[in-house]
Amino acid sequence: MAERTSKQLSVRGVGLSAGAPFHPRLGDLALDLAKGGKIGVVVALPSDTSASYHLRPPGGGEDWRANKTGSTLRPVPVPVTHATPMRRDAVYDHRAQQAALPVTVHYEDGGTCETVLVLTPAQVELYHIQLGQLIEARESAREHER
Repeated sequence: MAERTSKQLSVRGVGLSAGAPFHPRLGDLALDLAKGGKIGVVVALPSDTSASYHLRPPGGGEDWRANKTGSTLRPVPVPVTHATPMRRDAVYDHRAQQAALPVTVHYEDGGTCETVLVLTPAQVELYHIQLGQLIEARESAREHER
């Protein structure tokens, strides 16, 4: 199990949808579909005195409002920094003709998630060759250091 998970979820689709609305908290980044995907920091929440979310561009600029239902707001995806193989066996599914390599995906905010890297047989062969070349290069470098 991953030690931490990403604090924000991925954006699914770019159009308006009837999916569950996103209800951001004060200070969260939100993508507003009604503004063409513009990203803003939530600076005010809907309340008794305000009938909408108030957002401001992260670097400053003109505020705008978003519907209090959150129907046009989506979470801003946290960028992936890299993926690392897990210490588990890769599996080949002969019916699907693909291999699955367990990996951990690392996010910019320090979060992680576990998933699988799916490879076709041609990709497995290609990476077999490339990994062999990397092992040879490492061994060669070690010999030159001695």
